[in-house]
Amino acid sequence: MTDPYSVLGVPKTASADDIRKAFRRLAKKHHPDLNPGDKAAEAKFKEMTLANDLLSDPEKRKRFDAGEIDASGQEMPPRGFYREQAERPGGRKYDRGGGHEAFVDMGGIFSEMFGERRGFGGGGRFDMGGMPLTFTLTVPFLVAARGGKQRVTLPDGRTLDIDIPEGATDKQTLRLKGQGMPGQEGAPAGDAFIELHVEPHAFFEPRDSNIHIELPVTLTEAVLGGKVKVPTVGGPVMLNVPANSNTGTSLRLKGRGLLDRKSGTRGDQYVKLRIVLPEKPDEKLKAFAEGWEEGRSYDPRREMEAFT
Repeated sequence: MTDPYSVLGVPKTASADDIRKAFRRLAKKHHPDLNPGDKAAEAKFKEMTLANDLLSDPEKRKRFDAGEIDASGQEMPPRGFYREQAERPGGRKYDRGGGHEAFVDMGGIFSEMFGERRGFGGGGRFDMGGMPLTFTLTVPFLVAARGGKQRVTLPDGRTLDIDIPEGATDKQTLRLKGQGMPGQEGAPAGDAFIELHVEPHAFFEPRDSNIHIELPVTLTEAVLGGKVKVPTVGGPVMLNVPANSNTGTSLRLKGRGLLDRKSGTRGDQYVKLRIVLPEKPDEKLKAFAEGWEEGRSYDPRREMEAFT
């Protein structure tokens, strides 16, 4: 494969987001489903998928940039490898003459590097596995948060029940080994890569592994305090609202957020209170407010006067 940066059309300084965007842009143009029967598009798609697989993996990219692996992900021989082979007893790999070195007997070296199963040095064929498939899957927010099964239909008509891991995030990619295009002449099938698109929720707002929610409370609950039921991704829990709480008061439910799969820890849920009056006018509340002298003696907007 040629240089993966050139394949995706990005510079070596490209960010991970630049690489992802470049791959998606090219995939929309060269995907086999959009170019049925076009062998050139099929080959291009396979090449760019391999390039994306290498560059989107930070460790692989680092090793490629350092010259430790080649563009196909294979280990590179250490420097001086070929000359060391030539200097071995019976290892005549160079033929000197005419002031230059002609490299010969490449089959032996490739056989040592990759083995006869790759088809070098033994006259065999170099059979690649089947092409990978890439597609997106829309997942409800709570399925991603809690984990669960999600059915997907592959381009060839097959249906699979995908295991969505708990704490799955938007744009996360799942790999389904052997669920891509079938290989030729007994070669293994390729893999399927699924990019998850997590749907937004009506009131849960994820921020990293934390969940933020705005909770309506009555005037009585805000003034007197008490326990109220609060929804969380794991199910409803009881929250203690302190007496004399204002709109905007933020309370924390420790460990009620999303699972962070990297650290194995769970985030928190932050609850912001919002005082809501009854939809229908309440005459007793109205009468109380009219007779509440303290309500006329304080100004909740006094801090704004300095800016007007």
